Amino acid sequence: MNDLTTGSRKAVKKRKQITMAQRRARTGYMFILPFILGFLLFMARPMIQSLIMSLSSVSMVPGKGFAMNWMNPLLDNYHNAVGVDPYYNQYLLDEISRMLINTIATLVLSFVIAVILNQEFKGRTLARAIFFLPVILSSGVLPGIESQNEFYDMMAGVAQSVEGAAGVNISASLQDLLQVSGVGSGVFDVVFQMIDAIYDIIMASGIQIIIFLTGLQAISPSLYEAADVEGCTAWESFWKITFPMVSPLLLVNCIYTIIDFFTKNDNRVMMRIQEVMYSNSNFGVASAMSWIYFGVALLFVLISSFIISRAVKSAQ
Repeated sequence: MNDLTTGSRKAVKKRKQITMAQRRARTGYMFILPFILGFLLFMARPMIQSLIMSLSSVSMVPGKGFAMNWMNPLLDNYHNAVGVDPYYNQYLLDEISRMLINTIATLVLSFVIAVILNQEFKGRTLARAIFFLPVILSSGVLPGIESQNEFYDMMAGVAQSVEGAAGVNISASLQDLLQVSGVGSGVFDVVFQMIDAIYDIIMASGIQIIIFLTGLQAISPSLYEAADVEGCTAWESFWKITFPMVSPLLLVNCIYTIIDFFTKNDNRVMMRIQEVMYSNSNFGVASAMSWIYFGVALLFVLISSFIISRAVKSAQ
C-alpha cells in the first residue's frame, strides 16, 4: 500500500513538472510570437524571392519589374560570386578573421565590466548608465553620421598629424618591443588587431554587459556566504560559483555578438554585395553572395553553440 502511494505521488509530481515546463514553454512562445508573425509577414517572402534570384538570371524589364529565368548550370551565380568576383573571397575571409577576434574580445571585456559593475561602490548607477551608452551610440543612425562627419574626419586628421609631428608611433613601438622580447608574430598580430578595434569592441559591448550583469545579480548571496564559511578565496569563489552560474549566458551573448558583427554598417562584404547589386545591377550574383554570407554566419553560430554548450555542461 505504501509503495502504491509513493508511486502515485511520484506520478502526480511528474505531471506537475511537465505542466510547469509546458507553461514556461507557452510563455516563451508568447514572448517571441511578435517576431514570428513579423518574420512570416515581412521577411519570409523576400528571403524566398532572394533564393530564387540566386538561382536565376535576373534582368530589369521597364514598367514590369524583374524577369527571372532559371540558369543553366543552376549554381552559376554562386560560381561567379566565389570564383569570378575579385574581391568577395578576400573580404569574406577578412571579415571572418575580424569577427573571431572581436567576438572573443567583446565577450571577455563585457564579462569583466559586468563583474566590476556588480560590486558595491558609490556611483554604481551612473557607471552602469555610462557603459550602456554604446547601445545608444551604435543605434544605426549615429554610426552613419560619424562616418560622414567632417568634424570627426578633421579630428582624426589632427590626431594623425600630432602623432607624426611627435615622431612616435605607439602601436609600432609596442610591436617592436614584443618582437624583441621573443613573442610570436601571430600573438602580437592578434593583440594589435584588438587594440586597433578597441573602439568597435567597446561600442558593441553594451547589451552583453547588461545580460552578464543580470546573470550576476541572479546569483544568491548565500552561496558566497557558504563559500566564505568553508574558507574559499575570492578567486576560488569566482571559478566555483560566479563563472559556472553565468556560463549559460555565454551562448546568448556569443550568438548575439556574431550576428551583430556580421550586420554592421562598415562590413565590407555587405558593401560589396550592395555594390554588385546597385552599381553593376547584377541581382542574381548579389543574391548568391548574400546567401553564401548568410550560410557562413549560420555556420559560425552553430559551431559556437556546440562548443559553448559542451563547455557550459562541463563547467556545471
